[in-house]
Amino acid sequence: MGKSKKNEGFDPHNLSAQDQLKFEIAQELGLDAKVMEGGWRSLTAKESGKIGGLITKRKRELKKEALQQE
Repeated sequence: MGKSKKNEGFDPHNLSAQDQLKFEIAQELGLDAKVMEGGWRSLTAKESGKIGGLITKRKRELKKEALQQE
């Protein structure tokens, strides 16, 4: 059976690169305390969408910078 995410606690020191970026953006939006307390599932759809949109924007910027440096 699949791994249950319900019982996993949130550990900001043990994150993948993708999750680090997601948490950085959550901090910028002032949502870090909410995530620390209740995990990612505690966010509303609007908050999650805002984070997702900013992740996409930041990845595009990083890709554009990388291409300009070549």
